[in-house]
Amino acid sequence: MIRQIVLGAASAAVLALTVPAAMAADLPAYEPAPAVIAPAAFSWTGPYLGVHAGYGWGNAAKASPDGWMVGGYLGYNYQFDGSPVVIGIETDINYASIDDKRNARGGRTKVSTDWNGATRARIGYAFDRFLVYGAGGLAYADREFKRSPGDKDSKTAVGWTVGGGIEYAASDNVSVRAEYRYTDYGKDTFKLANSRPKSSYDEHRVMVGVAYKFDSPF
Repeated sequence: MIRQIVLGAASAAVLALTVPAAMAADLPAYEPAPAVIAPAAFSWTGPYLGVHAGYGWGNAAKASPDGWMVGGYLGYNYQFDGSPVVIGIETDINYASIDDKRNARGGRTKVSTDWNGATRARIGYAFDRFLVYGAGGLAYADREFKRSPGDKDSKTAVGWTVGGGIEYAASDNVSVRAEYRYTDYGKDTFKLANSRPKSSYDEHRVMVGVAYKFDSPF
């Protein structure tokens, strides 16, 4: 009798151990979920090349020259690691049609600008793909002073420029911008047949542009 009780207890123990193991073998294997990789933050670092167009207006020789311009720009931005601060340098050159006429000394005076450009340092604050920036530097432009009847003279004026704008990276390589800048080209003396008129020139302008950003080599 005791032997039968012992054998029965042993059989029950073996059954209790084997049934959960068999059930566990039938369960699907557990696989950990794949790790989520966050996309890399956008960086403004790298060289870029763009085209832009805009409208300018100003004051010169008691006239108010205004008109449009179109051209290109190139530059390089550097965004500090882990920082929203962006610094850079940029240069542009533009074809322009900016002029005005006024009556003076029994004749007619025309002031005009056929091209202009600038080389500027930039500093900005990035909100991921949005960049708010300021810029300033050296400006240069063609200036022509024409008196009719009479003659004309032209100079390459050199001055300073300052402004700012906002830029948006529509993709990793394409950005669009809008900006305002003020430029003071100083005062130049023009040599005409019977006079040496002096004329200063300052200008306001608004520009819009689109650029292609190349991958940074660094």
